[in-house]
Amino acid sequence: MQHRIIVLGAGYAGAIVTGRLAKRLRREDVAVTVVNAEPDFIERVRMHQLATGQTLKPRPFTEMFAGTGVVVRVARVTGVDVDRKTVAVIDADGSEELAYDTLVYALGSGWDARGVSGTAEHAYEIAGRPGALRLRERLARLDAGQTVVVVGGGLTGLEAAAEIAEARPDLDVALAARGGLGDSLSPKGRAHLRKVFGKLGITVYEHAAVTAVEAERVATADGRVIPATVTVWTTGFAVHPIAKQTSLEVTGAGQIVVDATMRSVSHPDVYAIGDAAFAMGAGNRPMRMACASGVPMAWQAADSIAARLTGGKLPNAALRYFNQCISLGRREGLIQYVTADDRAVAAALTGRLAAVYKELVCKGAVWGVANPTLGLPTRRRSVTRERVTAGPAVKELA
Repeated sequence: MQHRIIVLGAGYAGAIVTGRLAKRLRREDVAVTVVNAEPDFIERVRMHQLATGQTLKPRPFTEMFAGTGVVVRVARVTGVDVDRKTVAVIDADGSEELAYDTLVYALGSGWDARGVSGTAEHAYEIAGRPGALRLRERLARLDAGQTVVVVGGGLTGLEAAAEIAEARPDLDVALAARGGLGDSLSPKGRAHLRKVFGKLGITVYEHAAVTAVEAERVATADGRVIPATVTVWTTGFAVHPIAKQTSLEVTGAGQIVVDATMRSVSHPDVYAIGDAAFAMGAGNRPMRMACASGVPMAWQAADSIAARLTGGKLPNAALRYFNQCISLGRREGLIQYVTADDRAVAAALTGRLAAVYKELVCKGAVWGVANPTLGLPTRRRSVTRERVTAGPAVKELA
């Protein structure tokens, strides 16, 4: 009997772990199924490009996983029962329960309105393809001189503001940040960011915590009122709520608490990766929600599952960061080098070369989804027979 592995979600982390498992284990021993709400891989790091009218190349999962033995199930996950080891899904044909022996939870996250009044009613978001397409349609209808306010001074907000300003120089683009512009960057990084924003004509409202969003404006905690024909909300991400409805151990934010191998600390048959996981990185600091976190988590989870099923050695690579890559339109970029625990160092790459670097990183991330066995032997390993039936047998392998 095959050991049944189900992966929920096929963003960067979910797609990479799926392909890596399929290429590490023999399909005679293991059945790998990935469940995703959309049939194509979505490059989340390019949603600001999609929102400004750019065309992204379609990447169907059926093509990406062709020849691997992976079963692609286009469906929406409606529930997980970690005690019965089942997943409830719904698709065009109706509802169904899928049974698993090992579950990889990679449902990711969506935008986080943070409870701010009027955000759900009036703001736009780019945390996923539907939101980016909705914003795309709205921006296309804006007349010259109308105002777009991007709320949020993190990497997503910086990229969105720069992309919109470059694509639509006829608009009045502004950024409202809770702190200073580029607070987390090095002095060189902050200086370059201000230079580019100045060239693009972006108005920056610093130390402006937005407390309310209305149809034509946003209000801040210090009493300022900022005109906004369109408000784009990029203040952070909220994880998918399903994990919090299970008996898994989760954080207050709903992330699944995992050990160094990405395995749930409460349910050994469940692994969590990407934004859905609460994992510790270098310096005993939690990994942030980002593609830069999800990819190494996916490698770690896939290698851990394969090791436990085949009797191999568990991976011991530490999760760490190297840089923060920020696109500032199509012609400018900023690569901020960081410590292993994600703190900015003095060195930074800027300008056109940084834009090329960022583009290569985005293309490399997609390449990694289609080629998930980087650094691994090409031969698939056999699952030992006592582990194929695996519920309890796998649990005993710590």
